[in-house]
Amino acid sequence: MENVSQCSFPRLNEAAPSFSARTTYGDRKLEDYRGKWLILFSHPADFTPVCTTEFIGFAQAAPRFAEMGCELLGLSIDSLFSHLAWVRNIKEKFGVEIPFPIIEDIKMDVARAYGMVHPGAADTQAVRATFFIDPKGVLRAMVYYPMSNGRSIDEFVRLLQALQTSDANGVATPENWCPGKPVIVPPPKTAEAAEKRASEGFETVDWYYSTRKL
Repeated sequence: MENVSQCSFPRLNEAAPSFSARTTYGDRKLEDYRGKWLILFSHPADFTPVCTTEFIGFAQAAPRFAEMGCELLGLSIDSLFSHLAWVRNIKEKFGVEIPFPIIEDIKMDVARAYGMVHPGAADTQAVRATFFIDPKGVLRAMVYYPMSNGRSIDEFVRLLQALQTSDANGVATPENWCPGKPVIVPPPKTAEAAEKRASEGFETVDWYYSTRKL
């Protein structure tokens, strides 16, 4: 595995740290995903119960992500052989096939570049970190969970839908927004625009808060 570029911590709206790594589906690098959304997610270790439920959840949601032009890529600080054995075990014991690659990151190169290793949680394990990378390779969202609690895959589907809707329409989305609900219109930036806002045909509560349907 090649070393990734050094990065103290990834930051939103900047280029995601580049990487090149061995996976259960062969070699992968960040550039392979240009033109598509990518969700890169880490788990503390193979053959652990919470991680197993998450991988089953990601596998079951994989078709939904694919419909949105999004690839999935897992990671843990385990060997390729451990990943392969775990994937086979999930298929045998739970009847679920894992349809996405898992990065081998024994040297912790990718985990360090993405800030996945938090010494307060464990010295040699990656926390439950999830990164949304857009088709241009820009990091758009980061979500961290403690080792003791599993992530909500449905929330990641919802967040991706919201990000894509904001990009396509130049809008924001309110709390727990889902497709079909009104979106938030960007607030006016001048006093003159603020005066006109109420007459622009939006559902306006006040000059700074207006919504519309798509």
